Order: sequence, then structure tokens, then C-alpha cells
Amino acid sequence: MKTLEGRIALITGAKGGLGTFVTRAVLAAGAKVIGVSRSIRQGEFDHPNFIAHAAEMGDPRAAKTVADEIAGKHGRLDIAMHLVGGFVMGGPVEETEDAVFDKMLDINFRSALHVFRAVLPHMRRRGWGRILAVGSRAAVDPVGRAVAYNVSKAALVSLVRTIAEENKGTGISANIVLPGTMDTPGNRAAMPDADASKWVQPAQVASLLAYLASEEASQVTGAAIPIYGPAL
Repeated sequence: MKTLEGRIALITGAKGGLGTFVTRAVLAAGAKVIGVSRSIRQGEFDHPNFIAHAAEMGDPRAAKTVADEIAGKHGRLDIAMHLVGGFVMGGPVEETEDAVFDKMLDINFRSALHVFRAVLPHMRRRGWGRILAVGSRAAVDPVGRAVAYNVSKAALVSLVRTIAEENKGTGISANIVLPGTMDTPGNRAAMPDADASKWVQPAQVASLLAYLASEEASQVTGAAIPIYGPAL
């Protein structure tokens, strides 16, 4: 069923281990997808409703420019899915340098902040919108020796839930999914000896995000939704 027919969706990090699955799921649901990353190309998704937009969203001005261009060209910007993230293991709290915190906050928190601040005015003008982010289980179940990552993902949860609170009654919802370790090529390469059968399938994360972007999930907002892997 085309639950996102006619919607305009911005997906940051639209290619890669998770992004490819999410982009395909949102396209299959009927939306027009503007996929943003630094090196994305039009031919990476063979679909008439896909538009590649190569851009660096690392600062507020760049994010605002991209959001304004999309809304100006298409007349609306309905959905913002932020998939960009990164991981640094590091050491214990007392040995983790400020530079590591800055890196993790830039990648996992500030990048989302820039995007969501840029798209919210367009959604408010139309009285409809979906703010969606991918966090991590570590936001609520911290991993030892990864404090900067844990903190940055917890900050992202707080950001999304604050957006939900501030936009009650506007037609805009904001939600975040919290996956455990995902079964991506990058994670398999980084952890070749791990039992990948217990990992989260990216296709299920993508399906959940597509559902949350739809009208069917209009009463779901401010949620931090766990998706931790198979119930074995």
C-alpha cells in the first residue's frame, strides 16, 4: 500500500548500510525521496521518485539551504529522516578526551539538530510533518568505554522528544528508533567473530521508519522505540 503517496521526504545518509534500506522502503511507500549525502549519485537508486542531492549538512547554514531548496522546488517538505551517525569506542570516562566528545556530538547530535531546525518551519507552515531519527540502544543502555557515543545518542533522544513536546497540536510528530547492533557490511567487517544472527535487520528498521512517517502513525509522537534484534 502506498501509505506515503504524494509526500516529500528528505533522507540524510540515504545510502549505505541502513540508508539504502530506508530509501527503498520510503520509495516503495510512494513518497518522493530527496536523498542527501556528500557523495550520493542519481544512479544509485533506479526509481523515478528518487532525487540525489549531494551536500554537506555539517553546519546550520548548509542544512537550511538544502531544506529551503527542497521546499521551494517541491512546494513542501513533509518528512525528515536523519540517518547520519558514527561510533568511536574510546576508553573509560576519565580517559576520554574532549575531542572525542566533540566528534561524537557533532556527528550524532549536532548534525540532527541542524537538519531538524531547518525543516521544522516548512512543516509548521503546512501543518503536517514527520521528524524521524535513528539513535542507538546505547542511549538508554550505555556501553562501557564508549561514553562519548552514549552521551551523544542520549542527547539525540532528548532532542527528538523535545521537538515532539513543542509541536503537540501542530500535525507534526517526532520519533526516534533505538536499534541494537545492525547487520550491515560495516559491522560484519568490524566484528567478524560476532554472532550476526542476533543482530537487527536493517530492513525492519526501515519498515518501522516508513510506518512512523505515515498517517497511520499520527498518534505516535515523542517515542523512543527499541528494536534490539530477534526474540530468540
